[in-house]
Amino acid sequence: MSAETPAAAGQFTRRRLQFRAWRGARPFWAGLFVALGGLPIAYFPYANLQIGHLTLAMSTTAGAGSLIIGVLLVVLGISLWFQKHVRVFAGVAAILLALVSIPVSNLGGFLIGFLFALVGGAMAVSWVPGEPPQAEPPLEGKGTDDAPEGVVPAADDTAFPGFPEPGTQASGPAVPGPRGGLDDGEPSQALTAPGAHDLSGTSPANGANGRHSAG
Repeated sequence: MSAETPAAAGQFTRRRLQFRAWRGARPFWAGLFVALGGLPIAYFPYANLQIGHLTLAMSTTAGAGSLIIGVLLVVLGISLWFQKHVRVFAGVAAILLALVSIPVSNLGGFLIGFLFALVGGAMAVSWVPGEPPQAEPPLEGKGTDDAPEGVVPAADDTAFPGFPEPGTQASGPAVPGPRGGLDDGEPSQALTAPGAHDLSGTSPANGANGRHSAG
């Protein structure tokens, strides 16, 4: 294997891709069928069939008309390759010429040229060029946090209901302080003297029940 083989393979691949792109941008198969249809229509009226020592001439009185129809079909097929904007006119003309070739050119080249020209003309009429993909235009302005301009960013999803956000002061009722300290300068219930709120009538001062001392 020579060293030029990879380069030759790469060049062949590049040429094949270029031909594929060129073929996809025009009604290639329609032009090919129309051109192929014109060959048997123009050939058979001037051909001679040899059967042993017998020569069979297939020419007719309209041989010139068959030649004109065949040449026009070949020209229309080539025009479809290089002038794709005439595809509708060329397709309709190919269909009409294929129909005219039936009585003029041996049933349209024994139906071979007629079928090729008819199918190629229909494909040319129905062919539509594809639209190239359009790139999306970039955004001109952006808002906060890379959002588009004019769009308000959503609230923080991590905030919990009932709790103030960081950096703000709560406006709700104050939480009561501890019961073991001083509330507004006054001793709390835990520091009051024992028995101050005792309603049973027993006082540690007299050590007796209130009902007995009253009696």
